[in-house]
Amino acid sequence: MATINDNYLKLKAGYLFPEIARRVNAFAQANPDAKIIRLGIGDVTEPLPEACRKAMIDAVTEMGDRATFKGYGPEQGYAWLREAIAKFDFHSRGCDIDADEIFISDGSKCDTG
Repeated sequence: MATINDNYLKLKAGYLFPEIARRVNAFAQANPDAKIIRLGIGDVTEPLPEACRKAMIDAVTEMGDRATFKGYGPEQGYAWLREAIAKFDFHSRGCDIDADEIFISDGSKCDTG
């Protein structure tokens, strides 16, 4: 029978992003002249590049045709995407990571538990 990981009991209550916001705000108040580069959640600061817009248009067009429509992707992500990540993000930097060691997720909540 599976048992609970005792380390879960050590987790503090609260959600990560409000805690980050609290700390950033405290830092900003204590350091009013500091320039803060925000890399977390929130609004974007630049428009989408042409390549992204074109890829989204192509994907929407593909999803609008019964012959090329795709529902949910495979549990671990599309093989072509995992292979591209392994090749261009890892192998190109000398890291020995196989595509089967990579999984694609839409966030952390659905992949914990």
